[in-house]
Amino acid sequence: MKVLTIAIPCYNSAAYMDRAIESLLVGSNDIEILIVDDGSNDNTSIIADEYEKKYPNIIRAIHKENGGHGDAVNTGLKHATGMYYKVLDSDDWFDKNSFIKVLDVLRNMINKSEPVDMLITNYVYEKLSIGKSKSINYKSAMPEEKIFTWDDIGFLKISQNILMHSVIYRTDVLRNCNLELPKHTFYVDNIFVFKPLPYVKTMYYVNVDLYRYFIGREDQSVNEKIMIGRIDQQIKVTKIMIDIFDPMLIESKKLRKYMTQYLTMMMTVSTVLLLKSNTEKNLNKKDELWNYLRAKNKKLYEEVNKSFLGKLMQMNTSLGRRIILSGYSLSRKIYAFN
Repeated sequence: MKVLTIAIPCYNSAAYMDRAIESLLVGSNDIEILIVDDGSNDNTSIIADEYEKKYPNIIRAIHKENGGHGDAVNTGLKHATGMYYKVLDSDDWFDKNSFIKVLDVLRNMINKSEPVDMLITNYVYEKLSIGKSKSINYKSAMPEEKIFTWDDIGFLKISQNILMHSVIYRTDVLRNCNLELPKHTFYVDNIFVFKPLPYVKTMYYVNVDLYRYFIGREDQSVNEKIMIGRIDQQIKVTKIMIDIFDPMLIESKKLRKYMTQYLTMMMTVSTVLLLKSNTEKNLNKKDELWNYLRAKNKKLYEEVNKSFLGKLMQMNTSLGRRIILSGYSLSRKIYAFN
């Protein structure tokens, strides 16, 4: 069995996928790289096949009809043979030295009778166009380099959400929670992280900047204009996460608090984008989304609504909107997330 499977969903990625793949090769035979060609129209499939031919013991090229990023992640999970599973987007890359350290940790985990369910590392927003980067770490909230549980976690700031960039799941955890991401839908990385959380009992944090998250392509899904244009998909993902939230599965109070915080962030993102579009249609969608949360899970709605962000997002006055949008602009400057 391989230590780690890294799935690289690729759609028309020929111009930049080399960097992602090359950053992984230091893992040698302990890793499995699945290049999932999601029905590309450029030379992605050719490049994938060339890498498989050059590194047959490490790389597999998988070709499929276009189903979107989530479907490519699903396909990678179905083919994964590694004990752990990680997704690397084709325009991002790993820091090689950090990756070597993470692999050492995972190798040791495999030798334990009960290997950890989730490993967390830092990630870095790389805004190369302006020479700016921002590392997101968890050292104030998580014990370092020791096995811990949800009850051992401190306060996670909004900037410290556990994202796809920072998480490596044990493959069986993803399969046991029946993870399947929707096709042809953006922003499903939130579901990827969120749904397995109640199945995670043990964790391990390595304080290294492993994942380098590229920001700057005009066609990138986190580009603000594109996010507003795809707001219905953002809302769809948020509603799926609301549906997933099942108190019966959540044993830890701290986990429940964190998952509520995560949903609050999702509600905030949708609300901000709908307000920025400033159309009557989208303002109505904002009200509909909050009504959906209240109708689906009234207790969860109350928990979200009593938080500072929840209260702020419900301010329907012109002053409230200005405060919301000003806060969003400040956050963009600080964290360079789009």
